[in-house]
Amino acid sequence: MKIIIRKIIHYLGNVLRFMHMSFLRASGASIGKNTMISLGAKIDVRRGKVTIGDHCLITHGCYILSHDGAAHIINPDDNGTGYVTIGDHVFIGVNTVVMRNVTIGSHAIIGAGSVVNKDIPEGVVAAGNPIKILKTLEKPYRPLPKKHTDVT
Repeated sequence: MKIIIRKIIHYLGNVLRFMHMSFLRASGASIGKNTMISLGAKIDVRRGKVTIGDHCLITHGCYILSHDGAAHIINPDDNGTGYVTIGDHVFIGVNTVVMRNVTIGSHAIIGAGSVVNKDIPEGVVAAGNPIKILKTLEKPYRPLPKKHTDVT
């Protein structure tokens, strides 16, 4: 009986994840294939553009913001809209905030709790608030196995 309940819960989780990804795509986000976005991640696509590459993993509690609500206070000509571009094979750790007008290069790893307020080159490990590059990867890391990718 427990096995059947686990299978049902797993199936429902996949359905919810599919609906979440479909909603984000319908709202204007460009999301690559085999990318997994946790149901607890918030991606703001109301204003600005969000592009996420293939084979990415965005974990629980992440905020990806394509706008800045307070930008007009500093600069009246700034309408606050922007973009976020995330390359292929990117991992973004738990509770990370990605600010507007930021590009994260392919094969980057962003540590948990980071605030990404500037561009991150490809093939690096970066973390912190504000974010700092900690290490350059010698070679791209292995992609996620198929069982960990999304249902789309």
